[in-house]
Amino acid sequence: MSARPPQPGHSAPRAPLDLLYSDTEEELRAAVRSLLADRCAPAGVLARAETGRPHDPELWRTLAAGIGAAGLLVPEKLGGAGAGHREAAVVLEELGRAVAPVPYLTGSVLATEILLACACDGPEAAELVGELAAGRLVCVPALPLTQAPGAPLPAPLHDAGGGVLSGTVTSVADAVAADVLLVLADTGLHAVPADRAVLTPAVPLDLTRPLATVTLDGAEGTLLADPATARAAVAGALLSGAGLLASEQVGLAEWCLTETVSYLRGRHQFNRPVGSFQALKHRLARLWLDVASARAAARAAADALATAAPDAPLTVAVAQAYCSGVAVRAAEECVQLHGGIGMTWEHPAHLYLKRAKADSLALGTEGHHRGLVADFAELPAP
Repeated sequence: MSARPPQPGHSAPRAPLDLLYSDTEEELRAAVRSLLADRCAPAGVLARAETGRPHDPELWRTLAAGIGAAGLLVPEKLGGAGAGHREAAVVLEELGRAVAPVPYLTGSVLATEILLACACDGPEAAELVGELAAGRLVCVPALPLTQAPGAPLPAPLHDAGGGVLSGTVTSVADAVAADVLLVLADTGLHAVPADRAVLTPAVPLDLTRPLATVTLDGAEGTLLADPATARAAVAGALLSGAGLLASEQVGLAEWCLTETVSYLRGRHQFNRPVGSFQALKHRLARLWLDVASARAAARAAADALATAAPDAPLTVAVAQAYCSGVAVRAAEECVQLHGGIGMTWEHPAHLYLKRAKADSLALGTEGHHRGLVADFAELPAP
């Protein structure tokens, strides 16, 4: 079995799970949903995706700085909101509902978690995380989007001395929108201005989360942490990212279910609503149960991360193992049950299917996380 996060401890009892949304979380949801409804309509997302530059800088500034979503995981003393993973999960649910092309998962979750873990090692990381929390810059880790928690980290880039870095990283999500790249080198974690790297855009399945190959050829970076601290920070960030990605998948699945039910209510065949046919009722009922169960799993993961529960690695693995498949099934049902219109480029259903498929590979496949669950439960592999 591949390397994995430390097994959940059994010595300390865990606090009771709280899967309900607080009033504060619901207010945050309302603010983000209102912004996305006004500035991130499906037609606009599709139009920007067709240009090859899907990111909307104005939308990102409003979300990051106006609403303060970029600093939810950052303590107040470092310039953030001092919230936590539960609030960030609510934001990701709404971003999933809108397949919003913003670098929130990569920047406000992964990069933020890495920088917070390195902030005690020097002022550079603390300064960067403050700028990120304020929405004044976009910072993303130079890691493959498919990098999974519990899997061996990729080989570090080479440091020729003095922070002069060389090497290549493939499939880096949102690199084209970044101001700063966090690069794992053999001498530790470095912050490299994105304009010092050569970015070669890849052709992604998900047009709303662009990928690029990052090439450094003698690029100078600022050392943020030593190798041991850097690798521990990256491992922790990947765990948080995988846990919160489940919330994005839930938001995506919920949109697909809601839109499909609405369509089948209004679409008539043989002088009756298509949604009244018994076979379709059964399919939608099963999908509703899947989405409800996925929400519980994603909320459990967010709560475990927020409370630093000893069984957080297991809870995250369970959430990813389940929510990944639910998002794909919901998107597939959405395309199929919309009939001919669901197969067209103009209808946004394909954006959701592509995001769901891409998310099923991001931060570890469903099979990888099932393997982690089996490992934690001490179940032998077949």
